Amino acid sequence: MKPRRSNLSVPGHMKKMHDKASVSPADVIMLDLEDSVPVDEKTNARAQVIDSLLNLDWSQKTVTVRINALDTPFAYRDLLEVAEQASHIIDAIVIPKVNHPGDIYFADRMLDGIELNRPMPSPLGIEASIETAEGLLRAAEITKASPRVRTLVFGIADYSASIGARLVSISGHGEKEEELYPGHRWHFAISSMVMHAKAHGVLAIDAPYGNFKDTDGLRRSAIMASALGCDGKWAIHPSQIDTINEVFTPSAAEIALAAKVIEANAKAKAEGKGAIAVEGRMVDQATVRLATNLWNQAKYLHLV
Repeated sequence: MKPRRSNLSVPGHMKKMHDKASVSPADVIMLDLEDSVPVDEKTNARAQVIDSLLNLDWSQKTVTVRINALDTPFAYRDLLEVAEQASHIIDAIVIPKVNHPGDIYFADRMLDGIELNRPMPSPLGIEASIETAEGLLRAAEITKASPRVRTLVFGIADYSASIGARLVSISGHGEKEEELYPGHRWHFAISSMVMHAKAHGVLAIDAPYGNFKDTDGLRRSAIMASALGCDGKWAIHPSQIDTINEVFTPSAAEIALAAKVIEANAKAKAEGKGAIAVEGRMVDQATVRLATNLWNQAKYLHLV
């Protein structure tokens, strides 16, 4: 898959933001029909998103659309209209607050019908937002529910509410956590989501960081997410994109080490050897896979 380091959320009813987003440095642009759109703007937002998809140049971006939750009166129209009119532009539909594999079954079958009626070069993907205790508990079932599932996304604010956690920031999106908890308060939840995602070959994306003026806090949050195995992080403001991209971009030292591992592995295979050594240390096949993934990302980003 293309790198998804930075995932910029853009309100669906704000056309001027769509224009700017299409030329931003974000890897992924997510046009949002859910939380950022007032209830009385839902229908207008849907029409605006479709118009922007069809009339702006998204060729350099991975583009997704977040529909409303499936327990609302808006979701089925979001899914139907966006997929029917613009599935050739977007890469995936983002489904919020996924609590049960049935949510994925529903979207999958509906997309099957749409694609039978309007054949596409490739099936539309699904990104499932894990935002509740129930969703995290069923993450494995959710991930396996359809081959369309490409990504799991952690929703920190709703997850916090679902478990009755203390509110320590205005946005509920990760600021000031160190004032309440000595360590990473969401280590288990994110690690669990990452485990389920990677066990089934899909990506894992971290929640946004709410205080877009706090660059240092954003960097710390992104570094921890990367260390836990996340492939990227949502952004709620364009000013966050560069920091997120920097954190999730392989460094020159990492690329050089990956090259050594890949070269040593190729040499060992050519010589019929099972053991691989790099800089005096033994290397297993899991490390080779990590090195290969990092090298492929570096190639896509034109770093090698």
